[in-house]
Amino acid sequence: MGKKADEIIRRDHNVFLNTTMIDYNFVLKGGEGDFVYDINDKKVIDFTSFIGVYNLGINSNEQVRNAIKKQIDVMMHGAFNEYYSELPVQFGEAFIKMFPKGFGRIFLCNSGTEAVESAIKYAKYYTKRQYTLAFYRAFHGRTMGSLALTSSKSIQRSHFGPFTGVVHAPYVYPYRCPFKHREGEECGTEYIDYIRNNIIKREAPPDEVASIIFEPIQGEGGYIVPTKSFVTGLRELADEIGAMLIDDEVQAGYMRTGKFLALDHFGVKADIYTMAKALGAGLPMGATIVKSDLGDVPEGVNANTFGGNLAAVAGAYEAIKQVQKNQKKMEHDIKEKGAHIMKRLNEMKEKYEIVGDVRGLGLMIGVELVKDKKSKTYATDERNRVMHIALDKGLLLLPSGESSIRVLPPLTISRASIDKGLDILEESIKKVGR
Repeated sequence: MGKKADEIIRRDHNVFLNTTMIDYNFVLKGGEGDFVYDINDKKVIDFTSFIGVYNLGINSNEQVRNAIKKQIDVMMHGAFNEYYSELPVQFGEAFIKMFPKGFGRIFLCNSGTEAVESAIKYAKYYTKRQYTLAFYRAFHGRTMGSLALTSSKSIQRSHFGPFTGVVHAPYVYPYRCPFKHREGEECGTEYIDYIRNNIIKREAPPDEVASIIFEPIQGEGGYIVPTKSFVTGLRELADEIGAMLIDDEVQAGYMRTGKFLALDHFGVKADIYTMAKALGAGLPMGATIVKSDLGDVPEGVNANTFGGNLAAVAGAYEAIKQVQKNQKKMEHDIKEKGAHIMKRLNEMKEKYEIVGDVRGLGLMIGVELVKDKKSKTYATDERNRVMHIALDKGLLLLPSGESSIRVLPPLTISRASIDKGLDILEESIKKVGR
């Protein structure tokens, strides 16, 4: 990266507590559209959307930028939890139309972890129950309530326990199904039977479970796409025991998979949804959305200072209007781009022993690297080397799970940038695979 980058990283380490999970020394200067620029002005293709935030392109949507600038000149913060304001109401009226019929109550906050905290609070309030059922490899945030649900990496929970009121169950992993002679939908069914006959029967009293929370595609856990049988089984299980089903759409939602809600791919509706990341169009914003028939809550049950922040809402409102206006075209484009990427990645899977699995929906795709296809041993070091080589060649990537790579480009990415990025990825895989 050069002396300038090394100096910035050194100064960073002197000032900030460490949050970086891997040694990936990319120093950002700026970005636009499909590309980012490092501190030395090197142009790099973005396959990360900066963890799914820039769904509409990196800093390139002029209408969104202008809406934010205009609102900043009027007022940035309006204490929406204390006073009324029209702009958040306008956004809420537009935003709620993206959810299934019968949803009409929203709580605005600043991040995914806040949205999740609020979801589990509302589920407990509505059901008057105490337990939450979450899943292994799940990531729902790092504040204490959502951290209790998170089970992606032990370091995220280290020294912060004990955690109470949460029970974890296995999340279906089709590539590594532990049930012999079970594949595809059968594997998902076996997982649901295991949860019902072991977790619910022996650990989580069914009449005390307030909610079941899950990601429609596990993000930090490895970009794992569940079977339809598993997702429909969760809905059935929640109904059986009278629990709320909470769908965490923080990373998978907002058109990322080709539908506004990733859960819609499975023909299932949740009781409570959470969303963040792309929602704020680059600014901090989260939301919890509940069914109208659950009713309102008393004053003071939940609130925050910056939820409904006017500058963030201005960008979010303009972005959601654009999504609504162009939704059909976006769905078509995302499906087409995703299919093209999957085809290329599956060709790599056939060619290289190190590529164990390729999975995803739309433009949320995971590539799992392994030592060899027979053993399926995680190839964490190899994954990290692939990412470093790719960065040197001009492609920005993010890790996921034990040894997976995320392919998470802006939804607006061009075919030319896709192909160039995939060429770099293949060159990097080929070099490490030797």
